[in-house]
Amino acid sequence: MKNMPKHPVRIVTAASLFDGHDATINIIRRILQDQGAEVIHLGHNRSVSDVVKAVLQEGAQGVCVSSYQGGHMEYFKYMKDLLRENGAGYVTVWGGGGGVIIHDEKKELENYGIAQIFHPDDGRRLGLEGMIRLIVEGSDFDPVKLAADVTVSKGASVKKPLQGMDLKNPFEKDPVPSQKLGLALSAIENGQSEKSPEKWGLQGFLRKGKTPPILGITGTGGAGKSSLIDELAQRFLNAYPDKKIAIVCVDPSKRKTGGSLLGDRIRMNSLSRDRIFMRSLASRGSGKEIAQALPDVLNFVKQLDFDLIIAETSGIGQGNMAITEVSDLSMYVMTSDFGAQSQLEKIDMIDFADLIAVNKADRRGAADALRDVSKQYKRSRKLFHDDGEVPVFLTQASQFNDGGVNKLFFKLSELLEAKVGGFEVAPSLREKMLSAEENTIIPPDRQGYLAEIVSTVRRYKERTEKLSDKASKIGALHALKSEDVIAVDLVSKKEKELSQDFTKDELDQIHGWDELKKRYSGDDLVFHVRDKEIRQPLVRTSLSGTKIRRVVLPRFRDWGDRFRWLRLENVPGEFPFTAGVFPLKRADEDPKRMFAGEGTPERTNKRFHYLCKGETAHRLSTAFDSVTLYGQDPDPRPDIFGKVGESGVSICTLDDMKKLYAGFDLCAPSTSVSMTINGPAPMILAFFFNTAIDQQVEKKEKELGRKLDQKEWSELAEWTLQQVRGTVQADILKEDQGQNTCIFSINFALKMMGDIQEYFVRKKVRNFYSVSISGYHIAEAGANPISQLAFTLSNGFTFVEYYLARGMKIDDFAPNLSFFFSNGLDPEYSVLGRVARRIWAVAMRDLYKGNDRSQKLKYHIQTSGRSLHAQEIDFNDIRTTLQALLALYDNCNSLHTNAYDEAITTPTEESVRRAMAIQMIINREFGMMKNENPNQGSFFIEELTDLVEEAVLSEFQRLSERGGVLGAMETQYQRSKIQEESLSYETLKHTGELPIIGVNTFIDPKTLADGYVPPKIELARASYEEKSQQLDNVRAYQKGHASEGDQALTHLKETALHGGNIFEALMRAARYCSLYQMSQALYEVGGQYRRNL
Repeated sequence: MKNMPKHPVRIVTAASLFDGHDATINIIRRILQDQGAEVIHLGHNRSVSDVVKAVLQEGAQGVCVSSYQGGHMEYFKYMKDLLRENGAGYVTVWGGGGGVIIHDEKKELENYGIAQIFHPDDGRRLGLEGMIRLIVEGSDFDPVKLAADVTVSKGASVKKPLQGMDLKNPFEKDPVPSQKLGLALSAIENGQSEKSPEKWGLQGFLRKGKTPPILGITGTGGAGKSSLIDELAQRFLNAYPDKKIAIVCVDPSKRKTGGSLLGDRIRMNSLSRDRIFMRSLASRGSGKEIAQALPDVLNFVKQLDFDLIIAETSGIGQGNMAITEVSDLSMYVMTSDFGAQSQLEKIDMIDFADLIAVNKADRRGAADALRDVSKQYKRSRKLFHDDGEVPVFLTQASQFNDGGVNKLFFKLSELLEAKVGGFEVAPSLREKMLSAEENTIIPPDRQGYLAEIVSTVRRYKERTEKLSDKASKIGALHALKSEDVIAVDLVSKKEKELSQDFTKDELDQIHGWDELKKRYSGDDLVFHVRDKEIRQPLVRTSLSGTKIRRVVLPRFRDWGDRFRWLRLENVPGEFPFTAGVFPLKRADEDPKRMFAGEGTPERTNKRFHYLCKGETAHRLSTAFDSVTLYGQDPDPRPDIFGKVGESGVSICTLDDMKKLYAGFDLCAPSTSVSMTINGPAPMILAFFFNTAIDQQVEKKEKELGRKLDQKEWSELAEWTLQQVRGTVQADILKEDQGQNTCIFSINFALKMMGDIQEYFVRKKVRNFYSVSISGYHIAEAGANPISQLAFTLSNGFTFVEYYLARGMKIDDFAPNLSFFFSNGLDPEYSVLGRVARRIWAVAMRDLYKGNDRSQKLKYHIQTSGRSLHAQEIDFNDIRTTLQALLALYDNCNSLHTNAYDEAITTPTEESVRRAMAIQMIINREFGMMKNENPNQGSFFIEELTDLVEEAVLSEFQRLSERGGVLGAMETQYQRSKIQEESLSYETLKHTGELPIIGVNTFIDPKTLADGYVPPKIELARASYEEKSQQLDNVRAYQKGHASEGDQALTHLKETALHGGNIFEALMRAARYCSLYQMSQALYEVGGQYRRNL
């Protein structure tokens, strides 16, 4: 193969801290592998210390980091400084962030020592493969030689220090010398003969007592070995505060390219702690599940001051057992998917393993598998008459504090205690490690719910076609009756026979056509919303005097055509709501949202008031900075500090939330608030509800001239919750699949979503959506419109099943569900809303027996962020206008139009005003908008609706075959599909097969000139003073509420441990605690999110 690297090139890839945009870095790491690199992929939301620690321990020559959320100057400089400080200044650092990193910043970072920051112009000039070739060539050197050169390893002195920030070395207290050990293992792996620790400067880290035992872990691919190792490592670090662990994991190399994906590290949250070292090895053509260098690596590590060494192999087949040759104890990890019981007799490791874990205990058949494996374990050891327990454990590593993993840990500790001593588990710890309450999301008997929905929708359509033929005949007979009086009895009899196949409602539809026409041919339409009568005009007049009907009905004469249209389309506001969920649009409120989020709460509040000037309806949509999105508080550490107030508003206390919405009556019917927050949504929602309550209390106390007593306060609080309007995004399923702002373990996060909805039901919160089930971020991660729609709807139905399983009633919670989609320029976006509404309505009515309100799918549209390009940014408004037009034609319930400069910066006042004008011009000036069902009657739209609907149902079927949404997530089905579609898009964009004006065709010639730099535009960035202000504020808040805060946090943890309603406890904690204080408390009792590839 051409251009193969001269040295084994190891590169660490990641998305920066508080950044979930991993679509690009996933493409980068795939092409790096194809070009022969060994890639240690860390995934999204990685701190500088995470990345640098991985570089040091893995002996990497290069780092690739994508950064799309701001704070890149501090992040990359801090990384380069830490590498230099830890003797790894030779490591090349490569970065990119689309248009977010402007040319001046790119130049400054490259002058600072960053090898290259790739800009979209570089991508156009070099192509993806050309960029990757630069990275591989720039990292193709022997790190051991360069590390010996102090001028290279330490680097030049820092030219512009990061003033006012916390610059201490995060590794100075870690007893494990990561950099020296990492280089030593690189030398051993590359065949160098020197294996003396002293030669590598490790004389201060030599073994002081017994040789550390080696635990070998092996198992089938996809059994969850890495996750289980992480769970065991966490327990060891907690149980033995003085012990140190080394982990060595093997992954296969590609025979064709030599490249390798070293993907174990991404799954291990424990690696961010001290006292733990992890090294990934590529098999490099060993032909076995262990690398050729593994025995030498383990022998070297055994000489050092570790207390336990864990060695993990790549996935194995039935006849592999090489791990037993290099370990003192061995563990076999498997799942229930082994086929027939007789297959167990072929698995060698069952005969040799000291411990067996049947992982993924939530899978169907897991309990039977435990029984069968236990029997085989006894048979293989001739324990036919032994009724004692065998070391076979049913585990679920994805479940925080899983009881099965705890039992496995206790047994492993017993074996280690017997072998080397020092691993006794304190009785108090055993008692403390009580299993968290098992949280079953979808009961086993409901795992086929998506297949049921497919059958329900298809049955509905089949019945429609079958009965429309009969309706045609009934219509013909009806006409014949009026013409031939002699045949009346015969015709009536035949008509009655045909009518028997119809329900009363269906017959009413057929015979009510003329009444429907009459209703819509008048001047006004009267309808009811929540028992309130609404009268609206049906006719609008153009400048030319043309009378334009807001809703136009088809001119069908055939009763079958009418029946089919009523069943598949119908007028807006009538089942199946294909044309919209309301009969007419509101006259007093456009669907536009006032979108803001930048810097401090005061600055964003000012932007809200600017956007709302002259508007009667205040539909506030809030973007939070990435620090808030990941549940963190402002901090002086550079990689955190740099992101405070960037790309959104910094909110970390109740006081911040009050400042954010100051001057808006949150209980006014004309005010609604949308909050784009997911991982820490329960805490942010608690801030918001408390803000609304305090606002009303203050108003009432001012009115009464006295303080409210406790009873009055509680009554007013309940009233407030019943009035406040808005949405919190809070969709954890799509976060795992695409957006990546999960912070808690998935099951725990879903438990909190259920707690919020139960709180809503109990408190009668009817005007606020508890979740915005979001396809937007799935599309932003790279999904095409069909995948976006299918994954989003399937996620919605998963929430329905979970809430039903918790005992809630469909009509109590379905009205609190809302949806959020992206609108791009693909043809499918023209019908996305129509398809979503029809599938939801049919499933809700016919399968879940939901009422009229539950059947109505309401959704928000945001124009595609992915279609905003840093090149020719003025063209972005053209794309946005077309996307907004599609959304309004399809009767979306609210709309956010992106600003043209969002590919580069947080929107400025000028760009936001233009974005708002797009909607206003369409709604107020564009004549077609006088009509409200323009899509109906189009042959193309009707055909596309059917095609997209069937494609979505087929995707439901594929998800169902994988165990539903959660089962598919376990195998990374959704993430893999999204990544493949993203790669396809990027490839077509780079080849020009997908034309994008101003990007790969119709390019402005002057932009192609050497040294071209785009004209500077106004950048909306948070200032150093604003960041410092937020840091000072949160510290003062924590200090001022220290006593009440500690009590509230204790109550919060106890509530979670005992299965209580966590959101109710958060409503109290949010009054006294900062965001990160609550996040930390919940991590302790619910576990942190584990990243996926």
